[in-house]
Amino acid sequence: MTRRVTATPRWSWLAVLAMTATLAACSTDDTAVEETAAANEAATDEPETVPVPVEITAARRGEIYAAYAATATLEAFEEATVVAKVEGEIAEILVEEGDRVQAGQALARLDGDRLRLQREQARANLAKAERDYRRNIELHEKGLIAAGAFEALKYDLDALKAAYDIAELEYSYAVIKAPIDGVVADRMIKTGNTIAVNTPTFHIANLTPLIADVFVPEREFGKLAAGQPVIASIDALGNDVFRGLVARISPLVDAETGTFKVTVEMDPADRALKPGMFTRLNIVFDTRDDALLIPRNAIVETELGDTVFVVRDGKAERHAIRTGFAWGQDVEVVDGVAAGDRVVTLGLSGLRDGADVDVIDDEDDRSDLAADRPAPPEAAAESASFDTTNIG
Repeated sequence: MTRRVTATPRWSWLAVLAMTATLAACSTDDTAVEETAAANEAATDEPETVPVPVEITAARRGEIYAAYAATATLEAFEEATVVAKVEGEIAEILVEEGDRVQAGQALARLDGDRLRLQREQARANLAKAERDYRRNIELHEKGLIAAGAFEALKYDLDALKAAYDIAELEYSYAVIKAPIDGVVADRMIKTGNTIAVNTPTFHIANLTPLIADVFVPEREFGKLAAGQPVIASIDALGNDVFRGLVARISPLVDAETGTFKVTVEMDPADRALKPGMFTRLNIVFDTRDDALLIPRNAIVETELGDTVFVVRDGKAERHAIRTGFAWGQDVEVVDGVAAGDRVVTLGLSGLRDGADVDVIDDEDDRSDLAADRPAPPEAAAESASFDTTNIG
């Protein structure tokens, strides 16, 4: 029996091998895609969180003060513009701007020759009248002169006495004198000037103490009282703190503005203060000795109220709070946090409730905030316990 062998063409085997390789490659690509998708899904299920870097400080117990804040311009306690009371030529100027003077001290002298001669003339007329009057007294007693003529002599004598007094007074005005104690703030004349009556010559200001008038809304009337301490700052003088007292409070409320006037007297020891300076005043009217305090920059204002972030176990917790007094960099917390709670002071931007945090600075000692805190009112009152009885 003869076996017939059929030969398979070579090109058919090659086609089979190519199809097998293609199927294997497709299988490999599908496996890689599935692995990548699985990895991406796992990454989506477990996102990587980056802690937010923050600075914190602990809520603490301490004193805090309630104050009425206002602005005012400092003024001299007393001011006077010295005017010439007689006309004449300035012969001598005795003081300059910045000189301290006392009431009655000579500031300048006028050429008083004319006034001196007028005084001498009045003196001579008075002397003659006195002599005639004395001579006629005896005649009047003996009845040798009419009573009317004698009375006329007496009236003439009185008139000449008054004329002499006026001449003497005007001659004294040739010396221009300071009406009050103070400092020469302005000199408005020069030697050789011829001035008329009522010409301004000097401006005198009493700088001890300086005062500031504050106009306060009537709703604050029951809070403020004379003697309360005042803490002041002046932009032009940097971070220096100045002290004063409430000198007096007007008992009347202006019906048009709804305000009453409070006069603040600054400590005369603060020589850096000058009239005309713009000052920021805080009139302290209440104190709490054991208030819960946090820094002002820890508070986040929202539409629902004030909140803070408290750090516990590495996470930020949002707490709604109620605040009380505010003084300097400190704010009193009435409700919402407890003493010792660590609140976030820096890094609040973008911080969310429950977010992981990385504490980079813990300001428990609060030394930097203490440096910015205004001096306690008790210290202010002690250093500003100057006499206010001269304030009318």
